Amino acid sequence: MEYSKEDHKHFAIYKPYGVLSQFKSNDSKQQSKRFLSSLYNFPPGIMAIGRLDEKSEGLLLLTTSGKVSDFINSRKVEKEYYAQIDGHISECAIEELKQGVEIGIEGKKYRTKPCKVHKLSEAPQLPERSKKIRDDRHGPTSWVSITLREGKFRQVRKMTSAVGYPTLRLVRVRVGNMNLDAMKVGEVKLIDDYSFIP
Repeated sequence: MEYSKEDHKHFAIYKPYGVLSQFKSNDSKQQSKRFLSSLYNFPPGIMAIGRLDEKSEGLLLLTTSGKVSDFINSRKVEKEYYAQIDGHISECAIEELKQGVEIGIEGKKYRTKPCKVHKLSEAPQLPERSKKIRDDRHGPTSWVSITLREGKFRQVRKMTSAVGYPTLRLVRVRVGNMNLDAMKVGEVKLIDDYSFIP
């Protein structure tokens, strides 16, 4: 599908822990929260392509183009996450995650689609999180890569819990062709072409 540049703007950001993936809220309970607007002076009409929950970090794409947003969401573009989990994950649990597990979505049971999962041989080189993670003195942890083509609310966290390994830290490192690479927490990059669209 061809896209004209028009006057649309596209951004990649490293969403920090504790920031909501929205620009404002009319909910009085959220007035003390941090929003994406605190990171950069974004242009009018900007929207997040998918979301990361408040406690999750990493790559978030934004655009002023509804066509681009719809295209990426409708084509179920791959999203890769690094999850630090509680305990040494077993090969059996990894196979379960690959095949799909049952989680709860809006009060209903949902079986996740097959996906790519593997254990990382060592902890990834990521910036330190603003809120400390407990260290291995309080029990072992491990890191896994999980690549999905769907994006249910808090899906990765629910998936690892379903196989007995709660997620302690979650970082999205890739969306389609765009990688987090060496971006710093809170960094905002203007994307001047459409190469991020698979």
